[in-house]
Amino acid sequence: MRQKPVALYAACFLSFTGVFALTGQRDSILSSPVTFTEVMANRVDVTETMTPYEEALLHPKRMAPLPPEKIDSETLWLARAIFSETKRPEEQVLVAWVIRNRVETRYRGQRTYRNVILDPYQFSAFAPTQKTPIDYTSLTPHSEVPGWKTALRIADHVRRSRPDVRPFSVETRHFYSERSMVGRDAPEWAEGRRPIKNLPYSVDERRFRFFAGIA
Repeated sequence: MRQKPVALYAACFLSFTGVFALTGQRDSILSSPVTFTEVMANRVDVTETMTPYEEALLHPKRMAPLPPEKIDSETLWLARAIFSETKRPEEQVLVAWVIRNRVETRYRGQRTYRNVILDPYQFSAFAPTQKTPIDYTSLTPHSEVPGWKTALRIADHVRRSRPDVRPFSVETRHFYSERSMVGRDAPEWAEGRRPIKNLPYSVDERRFRFFAGIA
């Protein structure tokens, strides 16, 4: 079967089942970034089928919810954080990996998902003075909020994924959203820094920019 460039890249990326290893070129940069939908659509050209998880990301409403008894505290905190940042599943995946990177590198001395997320002024929805439409700390495995069960599933999967399917380097521990900072300057830590360009699929930079190597 002749593999399309996009399909080959898709096989290297969003396979939370290990297709990343197909070429070993996980960090290669595409000259023409593709969207998440295009990545997933072209997965079929390489493997002829998507995993249930991949299909669910493409069609979130089809994603079966996790049994509440299987959701531990750390998964719950990760889900709260990614749900607070974005309601788009493909963006939640990337945000979840940023948070996992912080945990695994013990960024700012924090070693758990809860402590990373509640670290003062690191995630805006959890800042002491921040007012949000939803009290994200009150969300539980039983909460009935549109999109919440998808966030729980994504958080659980990212936590359990092998390190070699990481979508960017472990040093990618920062992001910010221009869209959510209307009327405010970019964070000081972003001054003079360029966002990473080797994302596995295109993300609107007005929504999210991801950065590596920031102390």
